[in-house]
Amino acid sequence: MKRFNLLLVFMTILITLFTGCQKKSGGGIEKMHWDRDMCERCKMAISERKYAVQVIDPKTGKAYKFDDIGCAVLWFDEEHIPWKAQAKIWITDAKTGRWIDARKAIYTDDSITPMAFGFAAYTKETLPPNHHTVDFNEVVKKVHIIEQLNNQKVGAQP
Repeated sequence: MKRFNLLLVFMTILITLFTGCQKKSGGGIEKMHWDRDMCERCKMAISERKYAVQVIDPKTGKAYKFDDIGCAVLWFDEEHIPWKAQAKIWITDAKTGRWIDARKAIYTDDSITPMAFGFAAYTKETLPPNHHTVDFNEVVKKVHIIEQLNNQKVGAQP
């Protein structure tokens, strides 16, 4: 019986140490679990490292993960997110895979992305030459146009 109690105490201590050392969400970028994390909007596994997005709730620090900037943009409106303007939005640089501020990124509009919106993010240093570029505000506008056209196509099918 003493061995059982000792084992129980030892296991409790180990569990406490283990869970106490886990990374807690502190309002920053969370580690991605590629091929396991699901896009908040479309629920597909996030596997493409060049186009991943994280949106951070400024009040709670909770991170929401997306497979494409288009999903993140549409999610704000579909879910009526009141903190949209204050949200911190991170996107992976399509060349380096490093997280960059999505609102400051430079986008190309000719990539093959997970949800076919076509936008890849870069910094000035990583931007490939000879590409048409747009800023974040233009990405938001174009995502809405693309979604509207997609909805019209779906509605037109017999």
